[in-house]
Amino acid sequence: MAKGYWIAHVDVRDPESYKNYVAAAKPAFDRFGARFLARGGAFEAPEGRGRARNVIIEFPSLEDAQACYHSAEYQAARAIREKVADAELVLVEGVDM
Repeated sequence: MAKGYWIAHVDVRDPESYKNYVAAAKPAFDRFGARFLARGGAFEAPEGRGRARNVIIEFPSLEDAQACYHSAEYQAARAIREKVADAELVLVEGVDM
């Protein structure tokens, strides 16, 4: 089965309050088997609009990625994030190798 991924591009407006989002999202990520492949760090944006923070999260499947996003736990965390950061997020199915 192909893995699922969250690919997020984020500009954090309030770094201190963003920590509350990270803490609130952790239970959802733990529940759905999330594994962070990239979280912040150096980047280059040779095309398109870049954002300051780029995140790639791997899940066992696209269904797990979707279930995590739509879970009550994550939606509560999302409400926190929306107050302190601007984000673009896509959920993507990986290549089944």
